This record gives sequence, structure tokens and C-alpha cells, in this order.
Amino acid sequence: MTDAIKLVLFDMDNVLCTYDRPTRVAYLAELAGTSSEAVHAAIWGSGFELLGDSGALAATDYLQGFGTRIGYPLSRAEWVEARRRSMRADRAMLEIVARLRQTVDVAVLTNNTTLVADHIDMLLPELRSLFGSRIYTSAQFKTAKPDPDCYRRCLSELQVAPGAVLFIDDLAQNVAGAKEAGLLAHQHTTPEALRQALSKHGLLEAS
Repeated sequence: MTDAIKLVLFDMDNVLCTYDRPTRVAYLAELAGTSSEAVHAAIWGSGFELLGDSGALAATDYLQGFGTRIGYPLSRAEWVEARRRSMRADRAMLEIVARLRQTVDVAVLTNNTTLVADHIDMLLPELRSLFGSRIYTSAQFKTAKPDPDCYRRCLSELQVAPGAVLFIDDLAQNVAGAKEAGLLAHQHTTPEALRQALSKHGLLEAS
């Protein structure tokens, strides 16, 4: 099994970077002249964000709908800036990726609208040198984790079999969905725990 792993597939938020949604919401609320509670309810509490993550809305329609819901004509640049402010690269995790990619392929699969992949060099520029073009959002596959089809469609794009992939995500339901799709999977907690898991798979030397 160890020798069969050809790709390590990473979630992004709270794996490769910390994601502080309240910071994002507060910035959006300031732009819209409303409260953070109102913005959160309009976007995340209503299920609207899932429409973007699952590709049910094209990026342009998502952005327009986002603005309508918060009562402000939000521009693409403002949406990107709000997202950027909420993200901070996890240096320890990126060091692990840098070591891994010397011997195995790496890629990203994040539950997000395609706007995230389109603007990743502004949002989290550290990823490009590590992952190249292999940075995928769920929206492009017209579904979202933990739907097993999300993983399968991503791996079809990557042309690798599920059994040859180790998936890393912080959410238990996404790890379960990956396993249902036939991937190996690890629920992320800390870089050290991940290093130990990768060592057991023979992908990193134990530190």
C-alpha cells in the first residue's frame, strides 16, 4: 500500500493556511455598512455559500448574488480582498509539502468557488511554487466535499486512481467522503501529527 501512493491531495483552509472567517465577515460588513451577524446570516447561514462551493452558481452569478444578499454592490476585487485578509499560510505545513513534492505528486482540493483558484496568487501566493496548476476548487467539479464524486472528478482530472492517493483534510466528514471514494485519508490536526502519519506511509522520514 505504501509504495502505491502517488499523490498527496491537500485541503486548503485550516490545513495549508489558517482561515479566519470572522475577519472576512467583519471586512464585508464594514463595506456594506451592516453588522457581521447580518453578513454571516446572509451568506453562510442561508446556504448561499454552498451554491458557490458546489458550482451551482457560476462565478459571476455567485459574486452578484453575494452582493445582493449583503446589500452592497461587491466588486470582484473587494471579494478577493476580504478572502485574502482571512488567510495566513501555515509555514510548517508548507515545509512538509516542499519535502513531499521531492518524491510524490501533490495537489489541492478545496471547497470553494472558482474565484479562489482564479485569484490564488493574490490570496495565498505561497501555493503556486509548490502546487503549480494543481490547485482545484470543488466548484469546477459541480459538487463539493464530502460528496465522493467531488474527489473522483478531481482525480479523473489528475489522472490518478483513488487507491493511489492520500487525502488530508481537517474536517471528519470530508475525510469520510474521501474514504468512501476509495482514497486513503488523514484528518489533519497538527503538522507534527501529519509528519507522523506520512512517515507511517513511508512518504517522509520520521523527524
